Amino acid sequence: MDIHFNPNLPIYLQIIDGIKNLIVSNEWEAGFRIPSVRDLAQTFSVNPNTVQRALSELERDGFLYSERTSGRFVTQNTGRIEAARDGMTDEFVYAFVDKLLEMGYSGEELLKRVEQAVEKRTAGGQHD
Repeated sequence: MDIHFNPNLPIYLQIIDGIKNLIVSNEWEAGFRIPSVRDLAQTFSVNPNTVQRALSELERDGFLYSERTSGRFVTQNTGRIEAARDGMTDEFVYAFVDKLLEMGYSGEELLKRVEQAVEKRTAGGQHD
């Protein structure tokens, strides 16, 4: 997991977002046992207390659950995961659409650009 921290946002919130991305992208599947706090702290090069705060928040939000002697796991509630994925998608799409509309694109032009980008990105996995 590669996170480049934004100095303008609290690190624990960025860790939350990074872990949510792993969950909604199915990189960490439902029921997956996540790495320990210590291992995650080393991965992120942050204090374990920062990781603990992020994981506690993710538990409170229903993305993770703990088993006393076994560790933390990704929720088995696939509906919760799908709802989060849809919500995150909406945030990205609306921000993107708003920005292009501000730039003067019409709805038709915007759709054409999206279609072109999808074709480029899915044609053999090519990226600019």
